[in-house]
Amino acid sequence: MVGAAGAERTESSLARAARALGHEARVLDALGWRRRLGEAGGLVLRWQADRFAPDLVLCTRHAASAGERTLRHLVRGRRSAFWYFDAVQPLPGRVVTLARGVDAVFATYGYQVEAFRALRLRAEFLPQGADPALDRPAETAPPAYHCDLAFVGSGDYPRRHAVLAELARHFTLQVRGPGWAELAGQLPVAGGTVRAAEFARVARGARLMLGVDALEAQRAEARGGTSNRLWRVLAAGGCYLGEYVDNVEEFARHGVHALWYRHPADAVELARGALADDAQRARLAAAGRAHVLAQHTYAHRLQRLLAGQGYTST
Repeated sequence: MVGAAGAERTESSLARAARALGHEARVLDALGWRRRLGEAGGLVLRWQADRFAPDLVLCTRHAASAGERTLRHLVRGRRSAFWYFDAVQPLPGRVVTLARGVDAVFATYGYQVEAFRALRLRAEFLPQGADPALDRPAETAPPAYHCDLAFVGSGDYPRRHAVLAELARHFTLQVRGPGWAELAGQLPVAGGTVRAAEFARVARGARLMLGVDALEAQRAEARGGTSNRLWRVLAAGGCYLGEYVDNVEEFARHGVHALWYRHPADAVELARGALADDAQRARLAAAGRAHVLAQHTYAHRLQRLLAGQGYTST
């Protein structure tokens, strides 16, 4: 895996998933070596790759930090793929350059798959998943984390602000993540970036965990694309109230594994009903976690990627 190392990084989750499937795996920290050594970091990456001699080089967006010359060396004579996770439109230039240098591209949103294909690149739809080693229920949550609703995500996307403000009018809401500092007077911002096990504590403390899409482009999804928040919340034992897109019930069924709202007023009504029904929330949380662990872990996704296939519903 070529990207960025660290306890929270998706690359580490992918390496664990590969090992669970019986493969050897290493994370080559392209971003870290670039920060420490600049251009010379590429030499370390080449040495590490040649010493390990992988059959497949799987890149995330952080692999672009290695530079084109190093990436060409890493993938030469080896199978290669790029798995793109970010909800960004249009595709950044470094992402396109990285995609052109590998055999196949996998993306977590349908509109990105189409954008890659428009560039005449082989691209498949493959959402993220849960990492059972990290995404598991917390035993307790600090009293300060107790609330009706919690949202964890970036504040850099304005379309989220109005939905959260409306929900904050009716319920106790806590907002966490980067990019909210300037909105602290308008929204109930409870903290910054949420790391590692803290996410599970947030899910434990909130009676409902929220999903609000970042971009309007996600509303036109033909494949039910969704962020990694869904998988993490359900695997952590949270009850999820997320924003509906077409075919999202391929992933989690409304009223069975999660709840899906179509507009802010709908979110208020669904939240009000769920908060009044402890048994419903417990049932959804239990069914959602079992469903994710059975079908939507990184190991499930990686099996398809290694076979050169995108996601198909089951």
